[in-house]
Amino acid sequence: MGFSLSKSMDANMTKQQEFMLHNSRLQLERQILMQNQMRERQMAMQIAWSREFLKYFGSFFALATVGLTVGAIKRRKAAIFAPIVPLGFVLVYLMDSAYGTLIYRMRGEAENIMTSEQDRLDQPHSTPTFESIEKARRAKSSLASLLEK
Repeated sequence: MGFSLSKSMDANMTKQQEFMLHNSRLQLERQILMQNQMRERQMAMQIAWSREFLKYFGSFFALATVGLTVGAIKRRKAAIFAPIVPLGFVLVYLMDSAYGTLIYRMRGEAENIMTSEQDRLDQPHSTPTFESIEKARRAKSSLASLLEK
């Protein structure tokens, strides 16, 4: 009698462990999907911001170019065109980030860094572990309890 009860309890325990493992796997998959969707939304917002900023900067660049051209013609000095060069570089960068291949080149470079320069990604004092976090939490909680007294 006791053996069959123990056997059914073991079977129930195994089923419960499998259920918990399945649930934790589902939760982790959902968390990964949610984080990826949040990342995609942030990237979309950054690209949208770049495109919007490009519109304003492009308008400023066009007005500045017209104004500098008129000023250079009236005063007959080519040096007045000098600000167009750095402003042009900024405009080209903004166009590349908003509509060009900058994001793909950055992603490729990031992948290259992750594969061939892994040591650059190490954090000081290595990656936090559960033990190090718990040690810091305990130290902070004991400090908080000492301050309360």
